[in-house]
Amino acid sequence: EDYVIATGKQYAVRDFVKWSAAELGVKLAFSGNGTEEIATVAAVNSNRAPSVRCGDVVMRVDPRYFRPAEVETLLGDPSKAKKQLGWTPTITPQDICAEMVAADLKIAQRHALLREHGMDVPVALEA
Repeated sequence: EDYVIATGKQYAVRDFVKWSAAELGVKLAFSGNGTEEIATVAAVNSNRAPSVRCGDVVMRVDPRYFRPAEVETLLGDPSKAKKQLGWTPTITPQDICAEMVAADLKIAQRHALLREHGMDVPVALEA
């Protein structure tokens, strides 16, 4: 049997971006709509994000990443897992986001330390 492991709640990508920024001490302002939407740094804790400045654009919508067969909305229904397995989510999407940001920050800090000491650290970029 298959089970859907989900929260049963729906969030926008914008929420994930806000949570990620907040973990780094950054408050964002969103402007524009659709493919013209951007997120700009509105406030920043310079101790937590020293290279980020107010006014920096940190998110843009890129239509190249739109999937042609994508559905308009996705929402998992975990009721079967709850009913048959007694499973309910114990970690929130915000908790998952915080874990992901912490892991990425650790890697970024390691890379910065290596660069500071003259090491060549390749940066992975998505094309």
